[in-house]
Amino acid sequence: MAKVLIVEDNEMNRDMLSRRLSRKGYEVVVAVDGGEGITMAGTETPDIILMDMSLPVVDGWEATRRLKAAAETQQIPVIALTAHAMSTDRDKALEAGCDDFDTKPVELPRLLQKIEQLLGAKA
Repeated sequence: MAKVLIVEDNEMNRDMLSRRLSRKGYEVVVAVDGGEGITMAGTETPDIILMDMSLPVVDGWEATRRLKAAAETQQIPVIALTAHAMSTDRDKALEAGCDDFDTKPVELPRLLQKIEQLLGAKA
């Protein structure tokens, strides 16, 4: 099954997402800030990344820009996860290189559909 890297600083969000995705059969790895997310994207070679945008160390916008600029990680789809639901936030995430955008609190069926769509497009 596909490997998902969750980059999320909020412990409750991290635990909820990782448990729910694991139950759906995904292999889950977790990073707690943007810097760690960048490193783990290179070492763990995830199939997809769920990127919180409001992160310590390196924010999600900058982490995504760096991932998309690096040859070894630029092909990994990134879904922005944010509590900011304005259309300008969606545009900003896509400009940073995110492949899709979803809002918090996460609606799992909607997020799973986006994950499966991006993984299908990658295959």
